[in-house]
Amino acid sequence: MCETTSSALPRAIISRSGLAAGASAAVLAGGRVADLRRDAWGHGVLAVAQAVTAAGADSVLVDARGEVDALRLEGIDGVTAGEPDIDATLLYGLPDATGMLVTRPVMRLTGRVLSTKRLRTGDAVSYGYTYRAAVDTTVALVTGGYAQGVVRSLGNRARVEIDGVDRPIVGRVAMDVCVVDLEGGDVRTGAEVTYFGGGGSVTAGLARWAEITGMRPAELVTVAGAHAVRGWEA
Repeated sequence: MCETTSSALPRAIISRSGLAAGASAAVLAGGRVADLRRDAWGHGVLAVAQAVTAAGADSVLVDARGEVDALRLEGIDGVTAGEPDIDATLLYGLPDATGMLVTRPVMRLTGRVLSTKRLRTGDAVSYGYTYRAAVDTTVALVTGGYAQGVVRSLGNRARVEIDGVDRPIVGRVAMDVCVVDLEGGDVRTGAEVTYFGGGGSVTAGLARWAEITGMRPAELVTVAGAHAVRGWEA
């Protein structure tokens, strides 16, 4: 049975240095109002508001009057109407229309390995058996499923990073977990799995997710950030 506590949820790890760099680049590129709706696109309103106003933004656009009031206590001007004009792609470090990163990702979405299992040639995994092992291999059951923004269509098409190596997601993505083919390798239970972001092989993984799903990187990062446990790193 899969875990259902917060320990089984993916983590949206926000880079403090990435946020500061993205905020500086976005403000320098022009504009005075930053888009912090939907909890700053899943990154956390307060931290992003502090970073972008420190970089020179005049105000931030948020969803609710309560957020405006809370930000006022921090000396930050929040508004609930108007059009943001600061480039959010630069601010959050998202892939541009060509799939390229101009600033580094602020969010790194991670899961962890719950268990591993040996497969023999022909063995299948997940619902509907859309994947069967072509050779003997080992697979890992990993936290993160469609309920947390790891979109179903990523199964058999996207890759994650484990121990510095990118590995394919295989079979259908389940509600809270997915399966990763270790392709002859092995990993320890509890090992961190990176879906996108960071500085490794899936840094620009959101570009591939967007290509597969037809969704915008902004939508993907917002949903993932909203359903993960938030953490912080330098």
